[in-house]
Amino acid sequence: MRVAFRPALRRVTGTQLTRAACIGNFPARMSTAAAAQTVSSPANPASDELLDSERRQRSRQILQNAVAATAPRHDWTREEISAIFYQPLMELAYQAATVHRRFHNPSEVQLCTLMNIKTGGCTEDCSYCAQSTRYQKGTGLEAKRVETVESVLEAARIAKENGSTRFCMGAAWRDMRGRKNSLRNIKDMVAGVRAMGMESCVTLGMIDAEQAKELKEAGLTAYNHNVDTSREFYPSVISTRSYDERLKTLGHVRDAGINVCSGGILGLGETSEDRVGLLHTVSTLPSHPESFPVNALVPIKGTPLGDRPPIEFTSMLRTIAAARIIMPATIIRIAAGRKTMAEDQQAMCFMAGANAIFTGEKMLTTECNGWDEDAAMFGRWGLQPMKSFRKLGLRAGDVAAGQV
Repeated sequence: MRVAFRPALRRVTGTQLTRAACIGNFPARMSTAAAAQTVSSPANPASDELLDSERRQRSRQILQNAVAATAPRHDWTREEISAIFYQPLMELAYQAATVHRRFHNPSEVQLCTLMNIKTGGCTEDCSYCAQSTRYQKGTGLEAKRVETVESVLEAARIAKENGSTRFCMGAAWRDMRGRKNSLRNIKDMVAGVRAMGMESCVTLGMIDAEQAKELKEAGLTAYNHNVDTSREFYPSVISTRSYDERLKTLGHVRDAGINVCSGGILGLGETSEDRVGLLHTVSTLPSHPESFPVNALVPIKGTPLGDRPPIEFTSMLRTIAAARIIMPATIIRIAAGRKTMAEDQQAMCFMAGANAIFTGEKMLTTECNGWDEDAAMFGRWGLQPMKSFRKLGLRAGDVAAGQV
């Protein structure tokens, strides 16, 4: 399994390139042929400096064009995303905040609660997950049956009383084949959550077109199915489900008229270019995900990634800010790993475009920030919970007219 970070810049000799292609001070993957057209002879430093200046100017222009957009676009190239992603972090965060205020109310943050309605017993081999049967001996996690409809709806009521407006239900399954009884109960859960006036979301593994249609008829608001990372790095993390299978499930969800919730996990051992690849995947879907969760790996002892060092906060902030610019109308959620973030770090993420969090007792099998803790934080920073079914799409004129 590939877990080591690739070097940010490597020297090459002989007939190879003498310098890696860069935007500012950050690397961007280019083919040998493409890079050869932009890298000058090492004997001509003045020409090198001119080319560096031209690349920086090009990347700034890409950023300016993206920030000026008044509607989402779905034809991003990987090079354009790299130009945005590798901007100096302070500038990137500032420009992301500008976009955020054009498309969203910057004081509103969606509160979501996630309940594990079926723990453990999953046949997948996701290297980060304690719920896989392959790692059960090391993690000590005990598989459980599906929760009853009554117990799930009681948990939803508690979440609503504490301010959550979206209730998410996760089950540790590879797919829903042969689970007719479970699907029927889950549809009852979805209908019950909607009857409370809350948004409902589920994550059940892979589903087909008919199952997606049934969930839509039950009133499902959103379906979560993360792509996790870039297409290139994905096989290093999971072997039992392909990248295309994940995209196929997202297609079924989208075709059924259910909002797509799909994001990634940072800290799996991927490089920055894999994060660019993740953003390229989701931003070039037929429609952008309604919700993009940004997870920081929570290493769980007994899993293959149980000893991974924590991801740097700057990587989280950079990914959130780039995602906000590239997918301006999407809800961007700080998901797993928020428990380890200081309050001022969370505030920086909100300023740079994050506008949703998970709050409550648990996030599947890991710790979660509590409702009281988050309510206190909201009070200190002047934030307020986003109402159910209200994702604002404000125009610049709305902001100027004070309609926020």
